[in-house]
Amino acid sequence: MIRRPWALVALLSATATASYLCRVNVSVAGGQIMTEFGLTQSQMGRVFSAFLFGYALFMVPAGMLADRFGAPRVLAVSAFWWVAGTALMSAIGWAALGSSTGTTMTALLVLRFVVGVGEAPTFPAAAQGVQGWIRPEQQGRANGLILAAIGLGSAMAPLLLTSVMVLWGWRTAMLVSGLPALLVGLAWLRARGPEGPRARSAADDPPKADRTYLTSRSFLLLTASYTLQGYVGYIFIFWFYLYLVQVRHLDLMRSALLSSLPWILTIVTIPLGGWISDRLVAGRLGLARGRRVVPMVGLGLAGIFLACGAHVSNAYVAVAYLTLSTGLVLCVEGPFWATMMEIAGESSGAGGGVMNMGSNLGGMISPWLTPVLAEAMGWANALYVAAALALIAAILWLGVSPPERRVA
Repeated sequence: MIRRPWALVALLSATATASYLCRVNVSVAGGQIMTEFGLTQSQMGRVFSAFLFGYALFMVPAGMLADRFGAPRVLAVSAFWWVAGTALMSAIGWAALGSSTGTTMTALLVLRFVVGVGEAPTFPAAAQGVQGWIRPEQQGRANGLILAAIGLGSAMAPLLLTSVMVLWGWRTAMLVSGLPALLVGLAWLRARGPEGPRARSAADDPPKADRTYLTSRSFLLLTASYTLQGYVGYIFIFWFYLYLVQVRHLDLMRSALLSSLPWILTIVTIPLGGWISDRLVAGRLGLARGRRVVPMVGLGLAGIFLACGAHVSNAYVAVAYLTLSTGLVLCVEGPFWATMMEIAGESSGAGGGVMNMGSNLGGMISPWLTPVLAEAMGWANALYVAAALALIAAILWLGVSPPERRVA
C-alpha cells in the first residue's frame, strides 16, 4: 500500500494524466469523426461542450464525496468509469449506437456527458488529498506537479493517438487512450493516505472551515477568474489541433507534432508557477500579494501572446505565440488551487469542486462559442475575445486575499 505523501502526489499526477487522455482523445479523433459522420465544426463543438457540462454539473457533489470518503476510494471508482465510457465511445456507429448523423450526434453527446460526470472528482479529490497530506508551505508546488499532468496528457494525446489513428483508425485510438486510466484505477485500489487525518503535525492544522467562505469576496473573485481562465484554456485543449488542421491547413502529423509543443511547455511552466508562488509567499510579499504575482503576470502575458498568435499570418510564428500563451495561461494552476485551499481549509474538496465548476462552465462555453464566433467574424476575432478575457482574469486577482491565519 502507498502511504508516503509525495508518492501519493505522484499517483495523483498519473491520475490527472490519464484523465486528460480520456478528455482530449475525442479532440484528436475529431477530424476523422467529423468526416465519417458528416459533422460540422459547430456540431463537434457541442460534443466537446457535452463533456464539460457533465464535468461541471457534478463537480461540487464530487468534491463533497472526496471530503466524505477520501481521495483514494473516489478516484478508483472514477478511473474505472472513464475506461467504460471511453470504450463505449469507440463503438459509436455500430449496431445499437447507429450510424446516421442524428443517432451519432445523440450517442456522442450522451457518452461525452457521461465521461464528464466520471471525471468530475479528479481535481477536487486531488485538492482534498493535497490539503490533507501536504504541508501548507508546499501546497503550491504539490498542486503544480499534479496539474502539470494537464500538459503531459495533452502533449501525449496528439502524437500517441494520431499515430494509432493513422494505422488503425479512431476507434482503436480511443481504446488505447483508456489504458492508463485502467492502470491508475488499479493503483488506487491499493492506495491509502498517510496515518492520521493529515500528513503534517497537529500544530500546523488550519482551523476547520465552514461553508461561509463560499460567499466571501476573495473566493467569489477567485472563482470568477478561474472561470475566465477555463474559457481560454479549453480553447487550446479542444481546438488547437483542429485549428492547425482546418484553419492553418497543416497536415495531420505536422499538426499533431506542433499541437504537442504547448503541452510540453506546460510540463515545465505549471510546476514552476507553483514553486515560484510558494517562494513569493514565503518571502517579504506575504500570502495575499505573493499568491497574486504569478496569476496576474501569467494571465496578462497569455492574453497578449494569444492576440499576437491570432494576428500573424505565418502558421509557424502563430504556433510559437500560441505555445507561449498556453504555457502562461496554465502556469497559474498551482497558485489558484493553493489559494483555494488557504480559503477553504478542511472543506477543500467542496471548495475545489465549486472553483473548478466555474472553470469548466467557462470551458463548456468556449468549445461551442469559439467556432460560432469564428464562423461569424473569423478565427482571429474569436481568439481576440479570448485574449481580452485572459486580461480580465488577471485583473480580478487584485481582489483575492486568502486569510493569513491558514498558513503555518
